[in-house]
Amino acid sequence: MPAERLEMRRVREILRYRFEQGLGHKSIAVRVGAAPSTVRETLRRATVAGLSWPLDDDVSDAVLEAALYKAAGTKTGHRRAPEPDWAQVHRELKRKHVTLQILWDEYMSRYPDGYRYSRYCDLYRGWALKLPVTMRQDHAAGDKLFVDYAGDTVTVVVDRLSGKTRQAHLFVAVLGASSLSFAQARWTETLPDWIECHVQALEFFGGAPALLVPDNAKVAIIKACHFDPQVNRTYSAMAAHYGSAVLPTRPRRPRDKAKVEPRFALSSGGCWVACAIGSSTGWPR
Repeated sequence: MPAERLEMRRVREILRYRFEQGLGHKSIAVRVGAAPSTVRETLRRATVAGLSWPLDDDVSDAVLEAALYKAAGTKTGHRRAPEPDWAQVHRELKRKHVTLQILWDEYMSRYPDGYRYSRYCDLYRGWALKLPVTMRQDHAAGDKLFVDYAGDTVTVVVDRLSGKTRQAHLFVAVLGASSLSFAQARWTETLPDWIECHVQALEFFGGAPALLVPDNAKVAIIKACHFDPQVNRTYSAMAAHYGSAVLPTRPRRPRDKAKVEPRFALSSGGCWVACAIGSSTGWPR
């Protein structure tokens, strides 16, 4: 079964713990935050590549990765086109604004006789299906509203005659069950804008959910904590006014608000235009 590659920083730690301190696979796994099987496979690859500790000074992360995974992407059999490195493709897709179309274009520039786009996508999805699974989230109607600001700003024309523009911040709210979405552009991400966007969103949806699920932005969460997060008092009072509660996501766990992430991709990809600050738009699932 394929697995996501470790960062080369963690690979170096594995080699150091093994060859410098003589730790076992389970002890190393606890220290680097990886599965024992991943540690075992990494050490096996290092042995095959003839790597020893300490590594030479000229062994960069790129050189180390090439040595460990030099056979990645090659597959014997009936496929005649060059096989992409699917682990690298999967890692690149996690970066902002990177799509399979962009990666396929790069692949075709290197291999003009390679797979067509549809086949390229099919092969990648088949590879991705074999990765460790993530639990599916089921949302009841009216239960959760996921809210956050998009990472990228949007350009707003404030003077058509002079062409003057200004960057605006995009607030996005998504219902968990139906994926009905609301977006509004604001000049800032201050507390008054944050509260006003929530009010406009609830008016747009025609009701309030049981839970508001924000990210751990400072405007909403004063102190992020897995067990006892400290919510901004004004934000908490607004939620109580509508009969809702605030349930922030876990720190550094973007999958907790997976509903809202695709909407950021839509906005940053230019699929819609914000015509005026304070105006709102919604789109169905």
